[in-house]
Amino acid sequence: MINKQLKQAPQTVQKQSSNTLQRKLKARHLTMISLGGAIGTGLFLGSGPAIHSAGPGGALAAYTVIGVMVFFIMTSLGELASFMPVSGAFSTYASRFIDPSLGFALGWNYWFTWAMTLAAELSASTMVMKFWFPNSPSMMWSFLFLVLIFLLNYLSVKGYGEGEYWFSLIKVGTIIIFIIVGVLMIFGIMNGKPIGFKNFTIGDAPFHGGFMATLGIFIAAGFSFQGTEIVGVAAGESENPAKNVPRSVRSIFWRILLFYCLAIFVIGLIVPYTSNSLQGETIMVSPFTTVFKKAGLAFAASAMNAVILTAVLSAGNSSLYVTSRMLYAMANDGLAPRIFAKLNKRGVPIWALIVTSLVGMLAFFASVFGDGAIYIWLMNSVGVTGFIFWLGIAASHYRFRKAYLAQGYSLSDLPYRSKWFPFGPIFAFVLCLIVLLAQDYQAFLGGGIEWGSVIAAYLGIPLFLVLWLGYKIKNKTKVVPLKECQFDFDEHRNV
Repeated sequence: MINKQLKQAPQTVQKQSSNTLQRKLKARHLTMISLGGAIGTGLFLGSGPAIHSAGPGGALAAYTVIGVMVFFIMTSLGELASFMPVSGAFSTYASRFIDPSLGFALGWNYWFTWAMTLAAELSASTMVMKFWFPNSPSMMWSFLFLVLIFLLNYLSVKGYGEGEYWFSLIKVGTIIIFIIVGVLMIFGIMNGKPIGFKNFTIGDAPFHGGFMATLGIFIAAGFSFQGTEIVGVAAGESENPAKNVPRSVRSIFWRILLFYCLAIFVIGLIVPYTSNSLQGETIMVSPFTTVFKKAGLAFAASAMNAVILTAVLSAGNSSLYVTSRMLYAMANDGLAPRIFAKLNKRGVPIWALIVTSLVGMLAFFASVFGDGAIYIWLMNSVGVTGFIFWLGIAASHYRFRKAYLAQGYSLSDLPYRSKWFPFGPIFAFVLCLIVLLAQDYQAFLGGGIEWGSVIAAYLGIPLFLVLWLGYKIKNKTKVVPLKECQFDFDEHRNV
């Protein structure tokens, strides 16, 4: 039944007008866009403070657990996005299969997440530049890089995809080289005696601070993995989503988990968790740079910082891309002002780009409040919102599968079917909820509450609730019955 409907879908998709998004992203673009969006400051800069706070074992455990959770999120998203490839994926899925008010809240929550991420990446870029120019003004670098990122996104989606593809290749290649150099150092093949596992046994390593310290790193790990879900947004501009999205989902996660876990393991073996170079006060110096310095590769350390700058700009570029597409999709669904649905002649939502870029100017405040402080604040505020939309993806997938079967459709007709259902989305949902509630427990311990830390950590939760309940009360929306959930089979393309 479904295959018949798909074959009868309109065949005019290849001929696209200037007032529609352009389906020009290939499978390699989707894979590298998702990979590039996830490999950024969370790994290159954030891994150091994580190891310092929880020890090498604690940081490795936190990143592994969150990585497994993201695996289930990605398989859920793969099933949804290959079946219904839309640019406003998260808001559309929640509206169709749960409640329109939840779709409204998730859409704006996702936009806020990546708009703040753009500001965080621009803030991080100033820290990287100060490796070479320590006395330069932060505002100058933030402005220059914001202009660069805006111009890249002003081009067609194919130009954006090609740029992200090569940027990501540079980052992946660098991590591979880093791991090889690190392993050679650990076994004493490069730069002196073998390091072995001695740094895993100093002090109270490998789990410095015990279980609660490791739990505290979950939010940082979540920030690091944010970006893997970009493939769900980019599916709306993919040439063949029913084929390319599943391919990206299958290949992308294990690469990221491999890079993250191996890289953190190598850092933890080479650099003691007590080292000052891992502390937040020196966050402008990446632990990757520190490892290269220990290897005696002074020039490579500077080159590594250049790669980090590439990673930062790439992640910022992805941030501006997904926020503009989310605003565009919500405008088309009546959840955002119609002006955001306006496209230029190359199929780019220009007003959505402009508004999000203005929000990115928040990074300019780095010069007022201090580079390290503004970066940590932004990373914390964004981390919690990431878990909210991951929670929404898990819930949407669970309801989608139930509605799909309730309406008599066969699972064999799905372009991609998530394994381990219903365990996968339920596990991801529960873990996301635990992290949301327990992420900043330290602020409530001791003599007084650290209100600045609490506000930064939990800012996304009240914002989400206000959007959700406000829309629900105003529009009197209700949970959509399973047999009334809408499936737009004509949204399949080239299957």
